[in-house]
Amino acid sequence: MPNFIIKTHRKDTLYAKPHLFILNKGMNSGKPQKEPFTNSFVVIFQNEEDCENLFFIAYSLWQTKFWHQHLVGSVIPFLRLPDFKKQFNPQVSLMMVEHEQHQKNIAALKLLEKKEKQYKEDMMLINDIRKAILYRYCKK
Repeated sequence: MPNFIIKTHRKDTLYAKPHLFILNKGMNSGKPQKEPFTNSFVVIFQNEEDCENLFFIAYSLWQTKFWHQHLVGSVIPFLRLPDFKKQFNPQVSLMMVEHEQHQKNIAALKLLEKKEKQYKEDMMLINDIRKAILYRYCKK
């Protein structure tokens, strides 16, 4: 079980240890990212491996809309820090129980992320070629 500290991120604060940010306002609450959000929690780890493992756990919780049931507020929904801590720790424990399966899932997610990035680059190239052909066609 990885050791980590969860607290509210303050603007312009720099963290020496490995960390990730979790968005806490809006319908995307729970979204993890390496770069700071304006309204976010920061999860600080002892080593980079734990940070990487928990990033994908947080990512899967966000993608499955796990945090929607814990949002409060009528106009701009947000996630409270105590609610986040109370729910995040047990979910991490639950998902880390089968460590071997967890590692396979992370490897599959990394592969899918790599393929998605490659697909987006290919689509950009196709669009550039299409524009070049249309530009050449219209200039005749």
